[in-house]
Amino acid sequence: MKYRILILMALGSLAAVGCKKETPAAAETTSQASTDEVPTNRIDIPPTVRSNLGITFAAVERRNVDSTIRIPGAFELQPLARHEYRMTLPGRVELLVDQYQTVDAGDVLYRFRSPEWPELQHEIIVGEQDIDAANAAIAVSDAKLEETEQRLTALRERLSALASAEFRRADLEAQAVELETSLPRLRAERRQAETQLANAHRTREHALHRASAATGIPESRLAAETEHDGKAIPTYGTIDWIDVRAAEAGVVEALAVTDGAFVETPSLVLSTVDPEKVRFRAMALQSDLARITSGAAARIVPPAAPSVALSDSVDATLAIGLEAHPDQRTITLIATPQGSKSWIRPGVSAFLEVVAESTGGPALAIPRAAIVKDGIVHVFFRRDPQDPNKAIRVEADMGVNDGRWVAINSGLSLRDEVVLDGAYELKLASQQSGVTQQGGHFHADGAFHDDH
Repeated sequence: MKYRILILMALGSLAAVGCKKETPAAAETTSQASTDEVPTNRIDIPPTVRSNLGITFAAVERRNVDSTIRIPGAFELQPLARHEYRMTLPGRVELLVDQYQTVDAGDVLYRFRSPEWPELQHEIIVGEQDIDAANAAIAVSDAKLEETEQRLTALRERLSALASAEFRRADLEAQAVELETSLPRLRAERRQAETQLANAHRTREHALHRASAATGIPESRLAAETEHDGKAIPTYGTIDWIDVRAAEAGVVEALAVTDGAFVETPSLVLSTVDPEKVRFRAMALQSDLARITSGAAARIVPPAAPSVALSDSVDATLAIGLEAHPDQRTITLIATPQGSKSWIRPGVSAFLEVVAESTGGPALAIPRAAIVKDGIVHVFFRRDPQDPNKAIRVEADMGVNDGRWVAINSGLSLRDEVVLDGAYELKLASQQSGVTQQGGHFHADGAFHDDH
């Protein structure tokens, strides 16, 4: 504080001016000096002063101050931002990630060994064996049917030859009848083998589907052959530990089990969240409901903080929630940010600015914090457009304000900047340097005139 006071005194001494009348003779001898001592509403703010006093600037903005509704709220995760990973089979878990660790899609989160996994493998093997047995039965049925048809054809040809010689063989005719009557049974046996083959395929597909659900590996990959110990075997036969991979990128939120624990199905092992999938929840007054519509222009602004710029806002898509509170006379607003900022995190408080329906138009506005009270007037300090190392003290011609921004009716343009942090210190410096003069006033060009 003492250091700041010394700086202010130095500013005052540099910009000190006199306001007393001089005789014509004295004016002639000190003409140049008197010219330099004319009161001015400008204050020197060289880089060293700006650094020592922590002076920052805010740009003049065109805003709908009279129609802006500011509503406090906080960020929260979207419902689809969280992803849970549960046990598909009972088994012993080995964790491969830690809490708050960032993971990408496809990274292995944990693995487990289940006593039920060999049973699934066995079901697949049984299905494949049944397929082989059904194919063999079909081949046998085909062979029997073909053999019977050939024998029947041969007998019919022999009987036809005997009949042409007017000779009959009752035994051959009986054999032909027997072979002919056996054909429907042989065809039925083949259809039965085909049914067994279809059932075997369904059994194998069902077992592969269960194995795919347990491992997260597609069925085609499980059934594909791979090289293992010098032999080509199906992929499912090479799996001992089942790896669980991240379905999407995110951050590990919580670990629900300890490393090495035996976990039953469908217990939760861990969960991840995508910190980019956030939304803003605010509670608006029900009296403002008629002025707010879903899809209205809105933006989310951070609370005042030294590390966050006042204009560091983000546009948002507004929707009116379904929840209303009759006791508190509020209604829920949900805003989805259209961009990302470093201060956008779940649980962080901020403000939702909604442009409500209004007959007024946008006006030039500056932050309310840039205006300080000096006696009975309010002033702000505009950065000199001609000299960025000077600040111009301006009496605020204020219009409406929404608590954070205030409309300025005159004295500013859209290209101007005003002092934000450090405005109070500049007010003290202007008092010590004679910028605020009793019995006089400043004109728009900066010239000072006595009130006589």
